[in-house]
Amino acid sequence: MSRMPLPYNPKIMDLFRNPKNLGKMEDATVVAVAGNPACGDMITFYLKISDKDIIEKAQFESYGCAANIATSSIVTEMIKCMSLEAAWNDITWKRVVEEIGGLPDVKFHCGVLAVGALKRAIRQYFTQRNVEAPSWLPKEHTFEEKQALEEEELAKTLSKRLKPEAEKKS
Repeated sequence: MSRMPLPYNPKIMDLFRNPKNLGKMEDATVVAVAGNPACGDMITFYLKISDKDIIEKAQFESYGCAANIATSSIVTEMIKCMSLEAAWNDITWKRVVEEIGGLPDVKFHCGVLAVGALKRAIRQYFTQRNVEAPSWLPKEHTFEEKQALEEEELAKTLSKRLKPEAEKKS
């Protein structure tokens, strides 16, 4: 059985080959992870946030496909110098897909995952500071956050199932 390559546009391929803001940030204010064990994509977002809740710097690490790397890269570019509120409200997976010039249908989840990681980081920022969440931050998780959380739970479940099998083999 042969596999046809996915029809990625030139912008996705450029960001895949030359990702912006790739790498671990040692002085990050907040770090958040999102992953999809079904397809193997994992993202870690690092945000450096000012005292005035402005995203000064954003970086990411990724394990995944071209779409995963490209969407993570474009999100880090889109949110630079944004307030947390603006990033929360303005960055959606549909906007990310638009910004990147479109994705094959089977890769839309990469945009969802990147935005899920961003929103998890923003929510985590307020939790870490142990302050009351601002009024613009909904109490309920967003679609993107729910996707990231479901994928995390699935990964934990798979890990527990695989662990006894691995122990049997050793």
